[in-house]
Amino acid sequence: MTRKIWIIKDLLKVTTLYLENKEIENPRLHAETLLAHQLNISRINLYLSYDKPLNETEISGYRSLIKRCISKEPLQYITGKQEFWSLEFTVDPHVLIPRPESELLVELVLKKQKDENPQENQRPLILDMCTGSGAVAIALAKELEDAYVWATDISREALDVAKKNACKHGMDDRVQFVPGDLFQPLNNNEKKFDIIVANPPYVAMEEYDTLAPGVRDYEPRLALDGFENGFYYIDRIIREAPDHLKPGGWLLIEMDPGQTDMALDLIEKTARFSEQTRIKDYCDRFRVVMAKKE
Repeated sequence: MTRKIWIIKDLLKVTTLYLENKEIENPRLHAETLLAHQLNISRINLYLSYDKPLNETEISGYRSLIKRCISKEPLQYITGKQEFWSLEFTVDPHVLIPRPESELLVELVLKKQKDENPQENQRPLILDMCTGSGAVAIALAKELEDAYVWATDISREALDVAKKNACKHGMDDRVQFVPGDLFQPLNNNEKKFDIIVANPPYVAMEEYDTLAPGVRDYEPRLALDGFENGFYYIDRIIREAPDHLKPGGWLLIEMDPGQTDMALDLIEKTARFSEQTRIKDYCDRFRVVMAKKE
């Protein structure tokens, strides 16, 4: 019996239909990305090699990737990478997959630096809390060449991934990674920061089981679960941040749009900030709350 010879074009067509029937979003994108990953080539090169025949090892490896895909495992964990701020980051199940909306944190910090330090006459000290893969910290270090960046996370496994990403982008001597629960590793440190950014766990505990399977079953709960109302870590950060900010320093926190009103109320009640506001993301939903220390 003659074995069927698969060429790239035909395999992509069949796989796309298969993934579509399995209710995988963007089936063509998944089919192409996983085949490019299996063949260790770019997606563009797939198009340039449409008529290339594939051997049994390549087909078998691709089949294994597709099985992981239909189990709802995120594409980023299968390929081990995700783009953020036009940089490629290594990701695995120990870290949250960086989202496009988190790029707003980077944009806002850069704007604050440009508006309030236009002469670049100081080296800003920045803290990135709950750093995960290190995406925000590393992007800021890349953009602000004179900045000192610290990054904390309670997960040592996450920090291992973040350190690999820092080395990957030549930022291992620019970002200081510190393990610990929020500000705890800094409590005996006299450093005061110009800017503190945070993307803490903010999914409400009572809503956790309703998350999409790819998020709920594969991404680390430690990086997602914000306990009751999803506000536990946000509350702690707002209350504790003033002790670690310089006068005039800024706090920026990413959160669920429905949490921003509560956050602004809490900021006002602390009576330790002179300004506060909330900023919409690219989907026109409030995503980041900002406050300036008195």
